[in-house]
Amino acid sequence: MRIAMVSAQASPLAGITSQSAHVAELCAGLSASRHEVVVYTRRDDAESPGEVRTAEGYDVVRVPAGPSHALAEKDLVAHLADFAKFLAEQWRLWTPDVVHSHHWTSGLVALIGGHRLRVPVVHCCHGAGETEVEQRADAEILIARRAAWITATSTAEATGLWQSGARRSHVSVLPSGVDPGLFTPDGPAAVHDGRVRVVVAGGLDPGEGAAAISAVLSTMDHVELVDAGAVPRGDRPAVLRSADVAVCAPTADAYGTAALEAMACGVPVVATAVGALNDVVLPDVTGLLVPPQDGRRLARSLRTVLADETLAEQFGIAGRDRVLSRYSRRRLAKEALAVYERVVTVQPEVSSRPSTRRNRA
Repeated sequence: MRIAMVSAQASPLAGITSQSAHVAELCAGLSASRHEVVVYTRRDDAESPGEVRTAEGYDVVRVPAGPSHALAEKDLVAHLADFAKFLAEQWRLWTPDVVHSHHWTSGLVALIGGHRLRVPVVHCCHGAGETEVEQRADAEILIARRAAWITATSTAEATGLWQSGARRSHVSVLPSGVDPGLFTPDGPAAVHDGRVRVVVAGGLDPGEGAAAISAVLSTMDHVELVDAGAVPRGDRPAVLRSADVAVCAPTADAYGTAALEAMACGVPVVATAVGALNDVVLPDVTGLLVPPQDGRRLARSLRTVLADETLAEQFGIAGRDRVLSRYSRRRLAKEALAVYERVVTVQPEVSSRPSTRRNRA
């Protein structure tokens, strides 16, 4: 199958735990399943090549729409027409079977770019309802009506879409994933001095969350805190393997990627019960969930895990098993393909689908 991913504002090459990582893991899984995948993202660096082949086997095309530097979302709107025109020209030469767009700007250009070719568009909102840009609300209504299917990154997001009027029968959860071959319990661990190590693997509420961590550190001897948030992706497995417990305590989390990375490394997780973390962490099985902004519960949960090595080990083993069974690249690719095949079969057949790809820049 020929699959076009449109992620105008978040390149899968960025390597951060957000929309970029979500798109990257999905593309890697689809490519590993021997599907032809091309990602279209806006070119924001004049020195970067126009097209690259990733190590995972999919292509990334940097679309020349607007100036070659980073733009705020409100400034990108003026260049969406150029982005859509580029897609229409490209897809006349290489017509995808399906398009999967990510975020409202991508959904809009995908619908416009693929309109004449009648290519079905599957859309992922990545935080629907935020209206920092005036045009977004109207665009999301149009996308919801015209998209063949909508994917959500969590049950919470899917529920919000249903409540806003999206067709329940055309919305499904396609979560973020993780590479279990990179994030694994086996391998080198970051060196430390032997103290108990608490690793902050995801966002941390600067109020209650930070206070809870401080409370734990003040009542336990030989405990150190490590923030893995700024650690490059390739170095994070070693840092996570060195942890006795990983903390993911944001006030909102649409992806749950940081918790998944820790679980894949066999590390017990204490997380706030928000967004995708409600799906990712099974309470009392792979870790502990606490209400957001409840510093006392967070501190108590951390002490519980740190005080019971058997419990921590059980959480770590179960967390790794959960990643392998639910959040691996292979599983995500399988679920995405089920959606793609469904929307492709109900589309009128396009008379000509050229397969020629343009030369790489």
